[in-house]
Amino acid sequence: MRPTGYNNHDMSRDPGEILKEALALPEEARSALADSLWDSLDQEVDAGAEEAWRKTIHRRFAELDSGAVTAIPWSEARLKFLTKLPSKP
Repeated sequence: MRPTGYNNHDMSRDPGEILKEALALPEEARSALADSLWDSLDQEVDAGAEEAWRKTIHRRFAELDSGAVTAIPWSEARLKFLTKLPSKP
């Protein structure tokens, strides 16, 4: 939902200032803002992809609930991911 008077061509506000203001919002408001921004980037919905993601999410939750897999902290997962990335030349 766009604010009243929104103008695509009015870029007079500094994006850095907008970001600073957004980061000062409470967590729930930042989450809603991020969700809205993300949704604004891709207007086309691929029904097949949406269904595939839904199935994957349900399967992964079931794996966690059954004990078939064990969750690890984000810091550990991030480190594992970063160590597998090729180093920059």
